[in-house]
Amino acid sequence: MSNTIQSWENSSASQQYEVELVKGLYRFLSALPCFIFLYVNGVMLFTLRSKPVFTETPRYILLYNLLFADTVQLALGQLLYILATARVYMVRYVCLTITIVAIITTDISPFNLAVMSLERYVAVCFPLRYASIVTIRSTIAAVAAVWAVCSANMLLRLFMLVFLDATPFHRFMQDFCAKDALFHLKIFHDFEKGFMCMVFVSVGLVIICSYIGVIVTAKSASSDKASASKARKTILLHLIQLGLTLASTLVSTILTALHGRVDRVTLVRIHYVLFLCLINLPRCLSCLIYGLRDQTIRPVLMYHLSFCLRCPMMPVGSLEKH
Repeated sequence: MSNTIQSWENSSASQQYEVELVKGLYRFLSALPCFIFLYVNGVMLFTLRSKPVFTETPRYILLYNLLFADTVQLALGQLLYILATARVYMVRYVCLTITIVAIITTDISPFNLAVMSLERYVAVCFPLRYASIVTIRSTIAAVAAVWAVCSANMLLRLFMLVFLDATPFHRFMQDFCAKDALFHLKIFHDFEKGFMCMVFVSVGLVIICSYIGVIVTAKSASSDKASASKARKTILLHLIQLGLTLASTLVSTILTALHGRVDRVTLVRIHYVLFLCLINLPRCLSCLIYGLRDQTIRPVLMYHLSFCLRCPMMPVGSLEKH
């Protein structure tokens, strides 16, 4: 009898070990794409600080700001995902700190895309005045303005949270750390909807008007056809990026609509697919769009991605014509 019980306990322990092993493997495989994205983005950030041609050119400064915000948001999203799968609950003020940075970096992307589209518009439509309009000082001022607007929006949300939510910040959260878990009152959802509508309408108009302006300029006989065509494609890609960023705001709505209609395991799997495709993937497009299309960045990026094992790196070519 004792042998039977011991055999049953060993079998149960073995099955439990297999279940935990499968769970661990699933968590690793689910996190692997995000770590790959983080590595590529990190190499791209290093590349954009490796040569003076990148640090002294306005469009590369704007690209660095966009990529930096996307990488921070990607890293924080992955951190929260790992903590949720490990069932780690946070103190509210720790979660709030992470969420503040995540919201600010998320809001920066559409504004930065608008500034980058305007930079391409000026480069094509006003080539003779480009050097006087788009300077390093004006670019840094534009970047600072983007961060200021996004920080002011977050500061307003924080004031609303302090005065409207009486839950102490030193308490442990009853759920996993997430934006919706902190800002759960209806007023926060209404405020976010209004702000996001304003952002995407205004940024969308800026990008579309820049696109139309470049097309009109490209039809004139005096314009640089190659430069105008490349700028037009770049602005169109910015519009696609904006659309994907807008789609990422629908994740909570989709999950809310599915809640109660599918079982918990299916809902978790759908959540991960949406997290990967609608939240993480758009944060990696900047690296792919510029790293592979830009003839100045590509050789340096590929050199660093290959762990510097290639032959001596190709010299960075001169900047493309604006």
